Amino acid sequence: MSSNPYGTGIGGLLKKGWHLIPGVMGASVMGLLGLGIGIFAVATRFPVTLPPKYKRDYIVYRPDDPRAKVPVRDLLD
Repeated sequence: MSSNPYGTGIGGLLKKGWHLIPGVMGASVMGLLGLGIGIFAVATRFPVTLPPKYKRDYIVYRPDDPRAKVPVRDLLD
């Protein structure tokens, strides 16, 4: 039984692919690198800004409402 000249496992598979189809393997590496740089660029260009927690919900009371005299923290707990 002959052994695989490229080795076994995923490393051997990548070596064999690099020797048999170097154009496809190189394009795959460049594509993955470009995808990573693109994701990083979009994430830094358009940051996700969430409003502070105290601004997400609000309650409006009329001045004659009896609950308006109660502190807001007691209503939210």
